[in-house]
Amino acid sequence: MRPPLRHPAPGRRQMLQAGGISLLGLGLSHLEGLRAAPPARKNGRRSAIFIFLSGGLGQHDSFDMKPDAPADIRGEFKPIATRTPGLQICEHLPRLAACSNLWSVVRSVTHSTNDHSAGHLMMLTGRGKLPVGFSGNKPQDGDWPSIAAVANAVLPRFNNLPPAVVLPERLIHNSGRIIPGQFAGQMGRQRDPWFLEASKFEPKAYGAYPAYEFDHQQRKFAPVRSRFEIPDLSLPEAVDGLRLDQRLNLLGLVDDQRQNLDQAATAGGMDLLRQKAVSLLVDPQVRRAFDINTMPRVDRDRYGDNAFGWSCLMAARLVEAGVGLVQVNLGNNETWDTHGNAFPHLKDKLYPPADRALAALLVDLSERGLLEDTLVTVAGEFGRTPKVTRLPEHYKLAGRDHWGAAQSILLAGGGLRGGRVIGSTDKNGAYPSTDPQTPENFAATIYESLGIPKDAHWQDAQNRPNFVYHGDPIRGLA
Repeated sequence: MRPPLRHPAPGRRQMLQAGGISLLGLGLSHLEGLRAAPPARKNGRRSAIFIFLSGGLGQHDSFDMKPDAPADIRGEFKPIATRTPGLQICEHLPRLAACSNLWSVVRSVTHSTNDHSAGHLMMLTGRGKLPVGFSGNKPQDGDWPSIAAVANAVLPRFNNLPPAVVLPERLIHNSGRIIPGQFAGQMGRQRDPWFLEASKFEPKAYGAYPAYEFDHQQRKFAPVRSRFEIPDLSLPEAVDGLRLDQRLNLLGLVDDQRQNLDQAATAGGMDLLRQKAVSLLVDPQVRRAFDINTMPRVDRDRYGDNAFGWSCLMAARLVEAGVGLVQVNLGNNETWDTHGNAFPHLKDKLYPPADRALAALLVDLSERGLLEDTLVTVAGEFGRTPKVTRLPEHYKLAGRDHWGAAQSILLAGGGLRGGRVIGSTDKNGAYPSTDPQTPENFAATIYESLGIPKDAHWQDAQNRPNFVYHGDPIRGLA
């Protein structure tokens, strides 16, 4: 077994530099990828924002309502009309209803598992079959690479930013178990996507803190999160032996150290690769893209002054600045896993910030002329059971269990037309009845929108080529 890579103990200045570099996911093997970047966003460059609703959004209670079904199937919510004639969605999503001309819904996404970890892997990687040796308990080197990791490997770099970023946190179960499917897997850990971890892990509470934080089982908890926290500026897990002695804000680091970093690079005190890494840290556009606090108050209010709003606003500014794909994990610790107390929590805690943030994202991108070449997708790891269920030992009120056979996803922008409905489910919302779509179709839609060629490939840790596409894009959206 190859021993871990170790380095001599550096000085404090080098520690600050290395820590700042690593915030963006840079280990030693990433440094060569930092190269001169073209100015500003240019016409023809394509981007994507992948909004992931960890836990699984119920199709009956959102975008595939069954108002004529029996009460134990249709649930408690009523449909409302959208801007699109004939399209109705949940009454508690009025902002999305008002801008339905910008998005389309696919009601027939399907795969074979009801398991959280397996569902995460399938939807985050775009592969509906589990890899050999898959474990739901931890990520494995044999896992398929995530969509974000593939994008990070094959997309070009713009404006000194990584091709793909995941924010505001990794997906971690409340037990501390890291959920598989988020990483590079067979590509090798050095090709993991770039995680901007701005949200502190909190196992006891869920949702869009501070205003909409809650607990599914309505247990008492003391709120501990009020804003995006300072990231841990340390080298990635795969590079052992070098840790910072404190945590620092990236923007403070750049501002406080800017003169020293520039002088050190100019004086030849660092090699060329380190100079390139320093250029990333001192670039003003890079600093603005990662600093939510410098964004105009009107924008923060528009998106919602909470974790959901901050995440979507940051995603919009990152694609504008030059990131190819941004994956937004909208909710920690399987936030959308509504086994019980589902209807009050969706109505009061989950839908208000999500509806505001998602609608603001679409309208903002449209007004700024960015939506046409930025695909926005919204999906979870699965849908939820047709029948409302009760688990009285854990929840006071009803909810729905896991259901991989059908879920609804949203797609907007990226050259796709809004106001369309693709596919349908049976009268109970249990199985696709027309135009079934798989995780492979979902991933291919993202890759095609990003302009990735059909014959594109990535290399695994043994330098063997692997195709990017494993299905055809979802048709009927263009």
